[in-house]
Amino acid sequence: MPLSDVPLASVCLCVISAAGRAHSPCLWEGLPERNAGSQTRGCPALGSRQHWPWSAAAKPKGNCRVKAQTLQGPMAEEAPKKTGLERSTAPQDDLMDMASQVPWFKQLAHFKMPWTSHKDSCEQGIQNLSFKMRSGQMLAVIGSSGCGRASLLDVITGRGPGGKIKSGQIWINGQPSTAQLVRKCVAHVRQHDQLLPNLTVRETLAFVAQLRLPRNFSQAQRDKRVDDVIAELRLRQCANTRVGNIYVRGVSGGERRRVSIGVQLLWNPGILILDEPTSGLDSFTAHNLVKTLSRLAKGNRLVLLSIHQPRSDIFGLFDLVLLMTSGTTIYLGAAQHMVQYFTAVGHPCPRYSNPADYYVDLTSIDRRSKEQEVATRETARSLAALFKEKVRGFDDFLWTAESREQSVGTCVQSPAPDTNLFQAPTKLPGPLQQFAILIRRQISNDFRDLPTLLIHGAEACLMSLIIGFLYYGHGAIQLSLTDTAALLFMIGALVPFNVILDVISKCHSERALLYYELEDGLYTAGPYFFAKILGEFPEHCVYIIIYGMPIYWLANLRPGLEPFLLHFLLVWLVVFCCRVMALAAAALLPTFHMSSFFGNALYNSFYLTGGFMISLDNLWTVPALISKVSFLRWCFEGLMKIQFSGHAYYMEAGNITIRIPGDMILNSMGLNSYPLYAIYFFVIGISCGFVILYYLSLRFIKQKSSQDW
Repeated sequence: MPLSDVPLASVCLCVISAAGRAHSPCLWEGLPERNAGSQTRGCPALGSRQHWPWSAAAKPKGNCRVKAQTLQGPMAEEAPKKTGLERSTAPQDDLMDMASQVPWFKQLAHFKMPWTSHKDSCEQGIQNLSFKMRSGQMLAVIGSSGCGRASLLDVITGRGPGGKIKSGQIWINGQPSTAQLVRKCVAHVRQHDQLLPNLTVRETLAFVAQLRLPRNFSQAQRDKRVDDVIAELRLRQCANTRVGNIYVRGVSGGERRRVSIGVQLLWNPGILILDEPTSGLDSFTAHNLVKTLSRLAKGNRLVLLSIHQPRSDIFGLFDLVLLMTSGTTIYLGAAQHMVQYFTAVGHPCPRYSNPADYYVDLTSIDRRSKEQEVATRETARSLAALFKEKVRGFDDFLWTAESREQSVGTCVQSPAPDTNLFQAPTKLPGPLQQFAILIRRQISNDFRDLPTLLIHGAEACLMSLIIGFLYYGHGAIQLSLTDTAALLFMIGALVPFNVILDVISKCHSERALLYYELEDGLYTAGPYFFAKILGEFPEHCVYIIIYGMPIYWLANLRPGLEPFLLHFLLVWLVVFCCRVMALAAAALLPTFHMSSFFGNALYNSFYLTGGFMISLDNLWTVPALISKVSFLRWCFEGLMKIQFSGHAYYMEAGNITIRIPGDMILNSMGLNSYPLYAIYFFVIGISCGFVILYYLSLRFIKQKSSQDW
């Protein structure tokens, strides 16, 4: 059975009261309470009466004041005819703090303190927006750049930079919207595709199905759901092709976008929200994609998407259209009646013109000059006021032509849903299952990236051979004490520098995917943390084997199995410590440049206080404290103890051979303060410290990519 034929309950979504926008300094005293004179109305889809609160907006604290009454969102039932919205008088514009939307690290780059208030930076947010939708319809939000499309989607989903509501409430099937409720019934497809490039289309969907579908689903049921989604989105021809990205060749852009939609369709949501799904696609691919979305909507789903300026045949696929500019509603109604509405208000669409293009241009703000900006703003303001007046008496807040029925669009009538549709708990896979799925997914993705693996292997082998052959050829002649100390320090200090850049770069390339999956509730930070740490082990072990073994024998270090194993284990621990330090730096800071700067600065501090550049006894207080937590210092001290402890060193002075005990050499360099086993514990302890820092960063810091800050 195709996925579109799977029965879905009708979904109702209602957003009540004033505008929403994120990052505002305005603090609100509370949510609106139900007005004593508010109306009540039964929800036909739910089969029971629900109370809908209609009240004035909450009072803000601070300089920004909002008094507008606004209703946003799709909804399946009729609204009360008399509401506080209709009774409200001319509201003031809703305001938001644009300066507060600038990330803290960008404020520092402009020499501004992040905590500095910006009292005079309030601009308009979304206001005077009210509408309802039924399951089975597709609503397109159109408008010029900056009109508020993305902010509206963020308000409905409660996510992203515009997802905080200053005043009002969101209702889903008669229930106040919560983060848990949104996760259960709303699927959000972001503007940018965030997928693992080395997995095939089927594998990508299969891993998500294992994470997202209830644990009581059998493997056969999960495979069946994946096959249904592949068939529904017309992905059979590329099901076994890698997803790819800008660096890895894979499926086409339109197919990759459909895979992103399929990731959300796997759990069969009732509400599907898409942020500019046609961006970056050619007109033919964009048309086919919107046809797919229209077909999904007719399967009793509620589809809401934002789009810039759709071409005419794409515009004809929409059931409803919301035209916005500067956060205000210019038109909201059936797509087929848009031209009729604007003709009635004195703006007919020219013949052979695309209505979407023409009316978006008509309502855009022209900022090329002050006079043009004032004129276009006045035009947009008058059109918004006119539309508000025309829909004042309409129950569904949609402009309706006199000749059509009250229902708008191609609504598929469905039986009344269960009133406990969203209360029934769904048991998703537990932490252990999530860990097992995530580590298999990571290993599958990493080990298919053969170019990167070959580069890392060649890098380790080349560095090993260069260092090894530099000290090769002495035969029975013993290296000088200075040369041996330099060799041991380089063995522990050169490789970690390359590891830092590789790990930080890889983590930031996956950061957006991690943020979206954590936000969607696919898994929690704990399972991902363990999967990431343990998933690095195979590559780490192979890397150290390729790097460590040739150096030891080429440089003719202390012979014997025990010294070799102790040497290899210490190098393994130090490189692992450096790896988790890079993971912590990548999770702690928001951009690749900041993370790499922090990681390199920390590494250089450890490098300079490692005991080779300057004797540990000659360090003053601050560098001496840094050397205590420098894994390079403990690595150097450990390797020196393995090489010299209990082993005599012979130095020739003319015809005289002087025997120098190894412990005397260690004492003279200040490297004999702790036993060898303690050094291993110190390195393990430092590694555990970075591991804890990495977990806390994942747990308490949002892992947004640099483009999402």
